Amino acid sequence: MAKLCIALDMANKNDNLNLCRSLNEELAGNDISNIYLKIGLRSFIRDGIDLVNDLKNLGFKIFLDLKLYDIPNTMLDSIIEISKLDIDMLTIHSSAGRSALCAISDCAKSQINPPLIFAVSALTSFNKQDFNEIYNDDINNAVLKFAKISYECGIDGVVCSALESSMIKNSYSLLTLTPGIRPAISDFDCNLDLYDSKDDQNRITSIKMALDYGSDFIVIGRPIYRYKNPAFLVKKILEIL
Repeated sequence: MAKLCIALDMANKNDNLNLCRSLNEELAGNDISNIYLKIGLRSFIRDGIDLVNDLKNLGFKIFLDLKLYDIPNTMLDSIIEISKLDIDMLTIHSSAGRSALCAISDCAKSQINPPLIFAVSALTSFNKQDFNEIYNDDINNAVLKFAKISYECGIDGVVCSALESSMIKNSYSLLTLTPGIRPAISDFDCNLDLYDSKDDQNRITSIKMALDYGSDFIVIGRPIYRYKNPAFLVKKILEIL
């Protein structure tokens, strides 16, 4: 069963909190502990630890999506501080290298309730041409290299496009977390007026495609909070997962 991660990327703290409070109230009877709230760089810089604590108090799991990328000691020091927040999931960059990934994995495993650590492979905003310009490699080849290093270092999973999820799972025992998910009319048993812009994402899929490719966690943001009734759409998504 895949898990839903709701990306909280709205313009201010109150909008994010109001959405989550509404979900908390309207999803009564559903197991909201299986919903992860994704706090990205914008929201964390603006709203900080207070936002983390406010959302934890609502009963959701917390996914801190900071995509840490620095020298190993700096990343490790950051992980130690983040562990004090008692979150459930965290992202780092796999291209930070083996030393950083191994140190972070060892640190996480030493904790009583360690968060899941996901290593970003290739950002879903990359197309093949742009990725090759930066990494001088094909996306699929590079993603498998990043997955191999992550697996060997004991990282829990990788962030990738759903299009790459099955390829990774065929090679390594890793969880996959897939952004770039755009709900499609074909995902549901009723006609919904869905948000259909891909924005700055390139390698996107529908929900059912992501599930077919073996995604363990799917990330959806704008299609939920720009829908006329976000809680209704979340309920429909949970029925699929």
